Amino acid sequence: MTNLSTSLNLPQPVEARRGTLHDEPALRRLWLIFRHDMSAYSRALPRPDGSYRSEWLELALTTPAWSAWLLTAGEHPIGFALTRAMDEPVRVFNSFFLVAPARRGGLGLAFARTVLAATPGPWAVAYQDANLPAARFWPAVAASFDDGWAERPPTTDHPRDVWVTFTVEPGGDS
Repeated sequence: MTNLSTSLNLPQPVEARRGTLHDEPALRRLWLIFRHDMSAYSRALPRPDGSYRSEWLELALTTPAWSAWLLTAGEHPIGFALTRAMDEPVRVFNSFFLVAPARRGGLGLAFARTVLAATPGPWAVAYQDANLPAARFWPAVAASFDDGWAERPPTTDHPRDVWVTFTVEPGGDS
C-alpha cells in the first residue's frame, strides 16, 4: 500500500494498492463509470442489462499476467488501474480511471507512477487520439520516467489508438 499526497480536498489517507477479489464489488462499480466515460470515444453502448463489457476487469482479478490496482481516499474507492502482459517483455497499462473529484490535482500522475514503478521495465499504453485529457496525460507520464519515450500514431489496425512507449528504471518512483 502506498500513501499518495494530494492537494485535493479528499478524505485521508489516499492510498494505492493492488486489488484483490475482495475489491471486486468496488472495482466493478468504478468500471461501469469508466466504461461510460470511455463510451464518448468508443461509441460503445451498454448491454441490455445496463452493464458494459468487463472481461478485462475479470482477467485483472483472476489471471497472473494481469493486475488490478485500487485507489482509495479514506474508505472511498476513487480510482483503479489495470495492467496486462506482466509476464511479457513489454508490459501494457491497459485501463486507468479516477472519479471526477479526484482529477486535476496531480493525483492521477502520482497513481500512474506508483503502478508503473512497481514493475520496472518497458511499458506501453494506448489512448484514443480524440481523448484530449489522455493525449496530455500519457505523454507526461512517459516523460516523467524516460526522456526517450516514443509515440506511435494510429494505424489501420487500430485507427483511434495512439501508443506511448517508455521504460521505467528500477527506483524510478522517486
